Parts: sequence; structure tokens; C-alpha cells
Amino acid sequence: MKFGLIAGNGQFPFLVIDGAKKAGESLAVLAIKEETDERINEVSDNIIWVGIGQLGKMIAFFKKEGVKKVMMAGQVKHVQIFSGAIPDVRMLKMLWSLPRRNTDSLIGGIADELGKDGIELINSTYFLQEYMAAEGVLSKRKPTEIEQENIEYGLHIAGELARLDLGQTIVVRAKACVSIEAMEGTDATIERAGTLAKGKLTVVKVAKPDQDMRFDVPVVGVPTVEAMIKAGATCLSVSAGKTLIFDREKMLKLADKHDICVVGSRTETNSH
Repeated sequence: MKFGLIAGNGQFPFLVIDGAKKAGESLAVLAIKEETDERINEVSDNIIWVGIGQLGKMIAFFKKEGVKKVMMAGQVKHVQIFSGAIPDVRMLKMLWSLPRRNTDSLIGGIADELGKDGIELINSTYFLQEYMAAEGVLSKRKPTEIEQENIEYGLHIAGELARLDLGQTIVVRAKACVSIEAMEGTDATIERAGTLAKGKLTVVKVAKPDQDMRFDVPVVGVPTVEAMIKAGATCLSVSAGKTLIFDREKMLKLADKHDICVVGSRTETNSH
């Protein structure tokens, strides 16, 4: 069976391509002009570049290649869809049909359009099970009593935010919310927290209740820890079994070097 990949920004698409190759599967890669790293050309055997609004062209490419199952990997910033992208007729019709235009609705709409042509959108982690966060302490240091209290407080607040599709990350200090994620992404949320209350910050990143693993899967990596170091954050909690950790060894080594605790938390948001 031939698989397709809609590649956004960052490292995620590269890992999917590598995982597919290890599994002996070929990928038809669709790169987004506004988002995807150009280096993807070097690792893709079959690739096409399209604008973010060219839904009709995306579907036509996958149909031409005989693709039946497609993954989305890598962030496509919400603002890209509403800032200068010129949608084709198919994208325009889909956008007009949406009851709201948050992440779930947008990607869900694209999934529905793919489905109309017999193309199934599958879990973005299909080839990446080894990258999922395990439950428990992942770093050398376990959370302090204060950090654990921050995690428990943050899990409740972040879970509500994720349920409302307002973001997946909250930064906490002394059981008080310092910053929450909207469209800017995790690293920018951490950076903003550092300008408001530098030091002794706990970062809590959660999956949504009944997280749809086809898209918008929580991801952390070296840039997350770098942002934490800059902001003075000392602890990171992620949803166990629902969060991808990129460059795990390098990330945890950096965290240990700066005495940062990293923990995979079992939460209500990933127990369904």
C-alpha cells in the first residue's frame, strides 16, 4: 500500500519519512510552500510543492499516485490559512462549510474532503511509536514537591484549555497561571512566561481529551528545553503515550545539564 504525507514545518515530516523507509514503505510527499523545510527534497523520492490553499491540487496529486492513506506531520500555523493564502475553489467551499475555524474544524474539514475521494487520513504517529513519551520521570531528576503541585494544578487548567481547543500548553509558577498557549506555539508561550515571571516555572503540555492522533499531536524536543532554559523553567510535564519527543537523547541530556525535570504524566486527557 502506498502512503501519502502532507508535510508541515519542523522535524516531524523528516521523522515520518525515515520511519516509513525503515518500515519498507514508500511515501508520496506533499510539501507546503509556506511551511515545509526545503531540505525535504533531499530525502523524498516522490514530492510535489503546493500552496497552503490548494486543496484540490493536493487531492489530485494523491489520487494520481494511487495513495489510499495519508498522514499529516509538522505544524501548519493557523495564521497562514488566514494571512495571504489564496484558497482554490475546493478549499474555499470547505472553509465556508465549517461551523468554526479552529484547528480541529480545519483539519477535520480537510480529512472529510480527502475521504470524499477515497483517501483516509490516518494517525500521524503511524511510523513513530518509538518517539512517544513514556509514563514516569524521564530525566535524572524527579519533580520537587512544589513542581509536583504545579504539575497537578497545570494538568487541570491545561486540560480545560485543550478541551476548548485553545492550546495545549500552560506555564505555572507557585500554582498560578503565568501564560497559556493560543496560536503562537509552545516555545513562544514559554518565552512569554519568562518575560512575566522569570525562574521557578513549570511547563505543562497536554493532549486534548480524546486526542485525535491524526493531527495536532503534542510535540516537544530540544527547542522546548532551550526555551525553558531561557525562561528559567525547571520542570516539564507532557502527556504520557500522547506526546512525541523528538531528539529524545539530546533533549534529555540538555535537560539534565540544566537540572530540568521532565516527566510523562498520566492524565484524564489521555485515559479515554
